[in-house]
Amino acid sequence: MRAIALALPVALPLAALPTLALAHSGGHSGLSFLSGLSHPLGGLDHVLAMLAVGLIAAQRGGASVLATPATFVCAMLAGGALGAAGLTFPAMEPMILASIIVLGALIAMAVRAPMALLLPVVAAFGLAHGWAHGAEGPATGLALYALGFALATAALHGAGIAVGRAVNRLAIRGLGALTAGAGLVLAFA
Repeated sequence: MRAIALALPVALPLAALPTLALAHSGGHSGLSFLSGLSHPLGGLDHVLAMLAVGLIAAQRGGASVLATPATFVCAMLAGGALGAAGLTFPAMEPMILASIIVLGALIAMAVRAPMALLLPVVAAFGLAHGWAHGAEGPATGLALYALGFALATAALHGAGIAVGRAVNRLAIRGLGALTAGAGLVLAFA
């Protein structure tokens, strides 16, 4: 409960800032690697979803600690390539918002879905996040950009795993509820 009490004053004001919350308002300038590294960190929608992937992996434990984040990152890279190729994905933003709400709800309810069900869901969400990264990426230096956003994403997953391991089960569920709630705020903001 202490983790929730500490996170709430930070999460709620950030969720109220739609321009900060959604990281898809235009292209990124500057060095490709640094742009890629900063892209997942520039929007609350990405940060929440990627932390949630780490939290759900920690909550499940075992093989999920590696498989869940790896699935997300691999799908995200594939989505990044599709987005960079200029292919359209009309449901990208709704899928990104759904990732926050669904993953948060699964954590809050401590759902233990089989990996054969969880991983395709995580992959679909990773694809949507990657598509956004790729569509917003630079025209040149795509490989360095992709490396940057993959590393930032893996770091956020790692942070979610670390938090999930540092708190008790009830706190993880509370963080899941906060995540789902923040996703709902973003969806209706």
